Amino acid sequence: MLGISKRGNTYLRTLLIHGARSVLIRVACREDARSMWLRELISRRGYNRTTVALANKNARIIQSVLSGPESYRPSMVAA
Repeated sequence: MLGISKRGNTYLRTLLIHGARSVLIRVACREDARSMWLRELISRRGYNRTTVALANKNARIIQSVLSGPESYRPSMVAA
């Protein structure tokens, strides 16, 4: 799978990006594995690239949940 394409649904891509931005606002005060990964990514790649990376990761999780028979389990997500 590739990244979030501009050929896809513009409204869905916008919602994923806005959701990722809202998560990144709160990442500084959290100490879970995903927040630490996001802080490191911000320092290496910058805020906007991290926003798109998180939106892409969330899109992959959503696609996996919608296409599979099982429900979402956060503990099964790779760090």
